[in-house]
Amino acid sequence: MKIDILYKPAYALGILSLEGNEEVRVEGGSMVSMSSGVVMETKAAGGILKSLARSVLGGESFFQNTYKAPSNGGEVTVAPPLPGDLFTLNLNQESLMVQSGAYVASEAGIELDTKWGGAKTFFASEGLIMLHASGTGQLLLSSYGAIHEVNLEPGQSYTVDTGHLVAFTEQMGFKVRSIGGIKSTLFSGEGLVVDLTGPGRVLLQTRSTDAFLAWLIPKLPQQNQSSN
Repeated sequence: MKIDILYKPAYALGILSLEGNEEVRVEGGSMVSMSSGVVMETKAAGGILKSLARSVLGGESFFQNTYKAPSNGGEVTVAPPLPGDLFTLNLNQESLMVQSGAYVASEAGIELDTKWGGAKTFFASEGLIMLHASGTGQLLLSSYGAIHEVNLEPGQSYTVDTGHLVAFTEQMGFKVRSIGGIKSTLFSGEGLVVDLTGPGRVLLQTRSTDAFLAWLIPKLPQQNQSSN
């Protein structure tokens, strides 16, 4: 499979070029278009239990769509639900922890599962419920805003706001904590952070959906509860 990404970083579109009879797994709702002859099959990838865990714990669709190209090849285009970037990772018998909602598509050699990436607390809107992507092949992820990659050396530490975390190497050490104590957490606009320790790579997104919602919701019209 060949992946080309257009219109980066604000309104990215992924063009997946498939060889004859090649298959690609795509998250539900991510397909934009496909060429003639491409066949789509919807199924609970990995079985009912894994699909249920991926849906309930990982925030992904219960059913996923598999697109298969005809013998002469085909094309599928995909896009994330929010304005932002797409990023291709080539895994070679590697494992990656992916924040829920970031998965878009993958080759057949990539397996998806769910793992608990940290504790849900009073301060977290989502906690760190992570998808576990492993195997060999191309993995396509999305972000809200642009994607920024950080590579950590052995023993190097790096702190990331959980609302900006997209993915990181599974073998990296990490610890989720609140920042600055209760007062700072409640009044500074900051919440949970994760301390990551290398070696490995970290993918960040330049915008946070939580921060956007915190800005947007107070500006929405409120329903008038009083009766006339």
